Amino acid sequence: MKWIVPLLFCATAAQADTAMSGPEFDAYTRGKTFYYAENGAPYGGEEHLDDQRVRWSFLDGDCKEGRWHQDGALICFVYDDSPEPHCWSFFQSPDGLVARFEGDPGQTVLYEVNKSDEPMLCLGPKTGV
Repeated sequence: MKWIVPLLFCATAAQADTAMSGPEFDAYTRGKTFYYAENGAPYGGEEHLDDQRVRWSFLDGDCKEGRWHQDGALICFVYDDSPEPHCWSFFQSPDGLVARFEGDPGQTVLYEVNKSDEPMLCLGPKTGV
């Protein structure tokens, strides 16, 4: 996979925009796989399926199944292995999605670096001896 990280991004433009609503987020993401970076380094990928289902990976081949829902201005993800919601605000920029953890620009900020129609590579459950 080729990672293209935008070198220039006008953060003030994204801050001025309104966070995406659930229907806007669904229309933009459904049927696609997104790959994100943080501070120029690969962070993870998420495959967006029908019925607000998702599959997340830190790009290590281990995938987590989950669902998303809108909670106010945030899009929250709940994964099968963790009952606590992980909430983000999403914004569209000229370079793709920008995600801010809990809507706070002082927290983790992820940038879309690639979007694909292909599913993610998931290696399946780990088995031991």
